[in-house]
Amino acid sequence: MGSRDENMKRTQQRVLRISQLDALELNKALEQLVWSQFTQCLHGFKPGLLARFEPEVKAFLWLFLWRFTIYTNNATVGQSVLNIQYRNDFAPNLKYQPPTKNQKLWYAVCTIGGKWLEERCYDLFRNHHLVSFGKVKQCLNFVVGVLKLGGLINFLIFLQKGKFATLTERLLGIRSVFCKPQSIREVGFEYMNRELLWHGFAEFLIFLLPLINIQKLKAKLSSWCIPITGTPNSDRTLTTCGKECSLCGEWPTMPHTIGCEHIFCYYCVKSSFLFDMYFTCPKCSTEVHSVQPLKSGIEMSEVSTL
Repeated sequence: MGSRDENMKRTQQRVLRISQLDALELNKALEQLVWSQFTQCLHGFKPGLLARFEPEVKAFLWLFLWRFTIYTNNATVGQSVLNIQYRNDFAPNLKYQPPTKNQKLWYAVCTIGGKWLEERCYDLFRNHHLVSFGKVKQCLNFVVGVLKLGGLINFLIFLQKGKFATLTERLLGIRSVFCKPQSIREVGFEYMNRELLWHGFAEFLIFLLPLINIQKLKAKLSSWCIPITGTPNSDRTLTTCGKECSLCGEWPTMPHTIGCEHIFCYYCVKSSFLFDMYFTCPKCSTEVHSVQPLKSGIEMSEVSTL
């Protein structure tokens, strides 16, 4: 008696629409993953080796998946992840009844066979331009259009009633039910508030970080940490400052000045000046009036020897 009540409760408990749609998306992701792994196995062979038989190869792979998912476990991979399986909706009693063998076979014909037929007919009509093929192509396009329209109408009905996410499920009379009774998950408000707070803080940082001038902030911090001495005018001081770029700290490449005694690489100072028109020297906070090559009687070769 208890098991009967449990089965009735399981069949009466509806599967959420979002769960059924998530199962379909997981099935598509699995198909893409399997196909990408299969193509990587043939990466070392001649390109286009299976191009002529690609629809048949895909059909074989999907048939292999169908054999060990729906045919064996009454559920696709996406449904198994979400604790869902198919139920025979044509069964007269309320107890759980798995899909019949004929329903499973017709499911494979409608899904796998339909995809194979569509791809194979597309390749066939693309390579043949006869008048007779043109008439057949128009008929098939009409049939495909009718099926697409039927799928759209079925999806609208599914959004309203929550049963039969696809047209194939409605035609075959199989719908999604839970494998086990679902327990109500209690989520504390403290956890929800914490997640919302961190989510809002992350969005704020993503918005704020591009507005911060990192180079200017770094230069300002450097000017605070390094004590500023008097401004010597001797060539000796220029020689000492010319040993390294004031921005990158390396030997200056194409040394340039901005009006003070410090030396910069051309690319360092030019990129900083283009990025920030109010760029100042990180050592002495001198504003940039113009970027000029090093004009001094001291050659860089002489600087290196000192």
